[in-house]
Amino acid sequence: MSEGALRKTPLYEVHRQMGARMVPFGGWEMPVQYTSILEEHRAVRTAAGLFDVSHMGEFEFTGPGARALLQHLTANDVDKLSPGQAQYSMFLNERGGTIDDLIVYCLAEEHYLVVVNAANTEKDWAHVVRVAQRFADADVHNRSDAYALLALQGPRAQAILSRLTEADLANLRFYHVMPAEVAGISVRVARTGYTGEDGFELFVAPERAAALWQALLETGQGDGLRPAGLGARDTLRLEASMPLYGHELDEETTPIEAGLGRFVAREGDYIGADAIRRQRQEGVSKKLAMLEMRGRGIPRQGYPVQTAEGEEVGRVTSGSYAPWLEKNIAMAYVRPELAEPGQQLHVLIRGRPVEAITVRRPFYKRTRGANSRTTAAH
Repeated sequence: MSEGALRKTPLYEVHRQMGARMVPFGGWEMPVQYTSILEEHRAVRTAAGLFDVSHMGEFEFTGPGARALLQHLTANDVDKLSPGQAQYSMFLNERGGTIDDLIVYCLAEEHYLVVVNAANTEKDWAHVVRVAQRFADADVHNRSDAYALLALQGPRAQAILSRLTEADLANLRFYHVMPAEVAGISVRVARTGYTGEDGFELFVAPERAAALWQALLETGQGDGLRPAGLGARDTLRLEASMPLYGHELDEETTPIEAGLGRFVAREGDYIGADAIRRQRQEGVSKKLAMLEMRGRGIPRQGYPVQTAEGEEVGRVTSGSYAPWLEKNIAMAYVRPELAEPGQQLHVLIRGRPVEAITVRRPFYKRTRGANSRTTAAH
């Protein structure tokens, strides 16, 4: 896609004025960083970061058949949701492969909002429309242009946001959503995120996005709030062992192989259910492993993973220096027995095998009320 064809979020001009470095991502021109990825990453771990994620896609499902449609379309159990609740889920194909990973928000009875990955929005929408034809009492609408989406993430997120709203944020639990007024602007506030930290995602009308962005930055300045780009978002999610579509997930990879089985219903007739049940009964041929480098070198996507004897057993799906853990880490698909913690492997970095060890997931997990540099136990 040429640069001229890239889409722009409602905050594009704000990013340019703030000196952000813009890059193509999923068909959009997005800020990769404002200062440095390391500074923005550490701000989210210690204070807070503000992300523009307005490139994400949003689909609305309404009507008496909306729940039944979503129960068939998505792999998690939508019947568990009450109004104000959300769940992580996936669209699967008949082979159990992942068309996309997503979040389902139950806004009210017979009213759901599904947030999908930016690069997959058109593909996902075509899939939704095709399946929805069999559900006459459900209405579906692509509302991606009706929302801007801001993510306020970090241990100071609640304190910052609470100064701008009378909403009861303290009682808004993880994976819950509610309407609110923030800085006098109507939003939906969800306690969700993609960084491994506490935080919120705010759905707002595109024409109010810039005002909300500025209000949050001004209010959080004394707390150390920083605008943060896609670079920090990627290193943060990698430290938290969260998958990125096109890396850890794709149409040839199932949630079971990705270690996401807890987000997939054991019963039901959702698309791909038979394939998932077979994998649960018979096992899988590959499994996502967490690699912590013991030798020097950063493992990048596509680098071969080998046994100590030099047998290639997989390739890195995501890898980076982890700014908070101060280690080089990666995820890679390998044979199931090699994904168990404590396995000695090597990553081929520029033709040189570099020692790595498999560790428990996640690499980083926050502790309540404090940050933790503790890596996964071996």
